[in-house]
Amino acid sequence: MPAPDVGALVQGIRDGQRAAVSRAITLVESSRADHRAAARELLTELGSTAGATRVGISGVPGVGKSTFIEALGTMLTAAGHRVGVLAVDPSSVRTGGSVLGDKTRMATLAVDPRAYIRPSPSAGTLGGVARATTQAMLVLEAAAYDVVLVETVGVGQSEVTVAGMVDTFLFLTLARTGDQLQGIKKGILEIADVIAVNKADAVGGDDRSGEARAAARELAGALRLVHGKGEWAPPVVTCSALTGVGVDEVWKRVQAHREHLGTDGLLRKRAGQQLDFTWALVRDELDQRLRRSASVAAIRDEVRDAVLSGELPAPMAADRILAAYDAG
Repeated sequence: MPAPDVGALVQGIRDGQRAAVSRAITLVESSRADHRAAARELLTELGSTAGATRVGISGVPGVGKSTFIEALGTMLTAAGHRVGVLAVDPSSVRTGGSVLGDKTRMATLAVDPRAYIRPSPSAGTLGGVARATTQAMLVLEAAAYDVVLVETVGVGQSEVTVAGMVDTFLFLTLARTGDQLQGIKKGILEIADVIAVNKADAVGGDDRSGEARAAARELAGALRLVHGKGEWAPPVVTCSALTGVGVDEVWKRVQAHREHLGTDGLLRKRAGQQLDFTWALVRDELDQRLRRSASVAAIRDEVRDAVLSGELPAPMAADRILAAYDAG
C-alpha cells in the first residue's frame, strides 16, 4: 500500500465513504514506518469527535457472539444508529493478520448500509491490539459511526486489553456449562459492566429460558461477592440472539451503565484510557524497533541456538539481546 493522500482520505472519511474508512483503518494497522507517520498525520487531521458509544463484547466459546452482535447491530441501525464492528482476533498475535470471517458470520449486518464490519488484526502483539483497534475506533467515529462494538474472541489478557479501550464491557455466557464460575476464576466478572446469559430460547422443543434465568440468578449472587457497596453492580440479564428476545434489554443496561458514569466519569475514564494507550504505543514502538534492529539481527540466530541447546539461560539471553540493541 503506497503512502496515501492524507487530505483526500480525511475528506473521504468525513463524507462517510466506506472505501476511505477501509483505507484509513488499513493505514493505522500497518507497521511500516512511513504508514505510521501518515497515520499520525491522519488522526491529527481528523481531530477529536463527540465520541461514539464504545462497547466491548466477549464471551465463552460457542456463546453466539456473532449472532448476538448481528442482532444488536441490526436493532440499532433500524433505530437510526450507525454501527461499526471491530473484531479483535488474538490468534493474529501469532499470524499478524486476522483470520475471522466476520462478513460471512454476520451476513445481514454486513450488507446493512448503516453498518461497517472489520476484522482488526493485532499487528503481532497485544500492544498492537491497542494501537490498531483504538485508532480504528477513532476513524469510525470521525466517519459518524455513533456506536462501535469491539468483539474479542479470546480469553484473558486480550479481553482485559479490549476492556481498557471501551466505555462498557459486555460479557456473554451460557447456562448449563458452569462458565459463570470459570468467569470468576479468570477475573472476567471483575471487568464486566453488563452480563447477558444468551440462548435463553426454545429450540426443537428444548426450552432453555428457565435454565438461563437460574444461571443469571447464580451469577448475580456471585457478583455481590465481587463488587462492594456503592460500586456499579453489573446487571445480569437473559436474552436470545437467535430470536432477538431480550437484546433490547441488554442495550438498555449498556446505556444505563453509560448514564451511571455520567459526563465527568466518562471523560475521566477515557482520559485514563488515553494514558494507558500512550504507554501501549511506546511498548509497541519499542517492540518494532527491536525487530528492525540490525545489531539484534546480527546475534539473533546465535542466541537462539544457544538457548535451545541449553548453553545460555533465558535471562542472560535477554540481556545479550538488549545489550546489542543499546549498542546499535
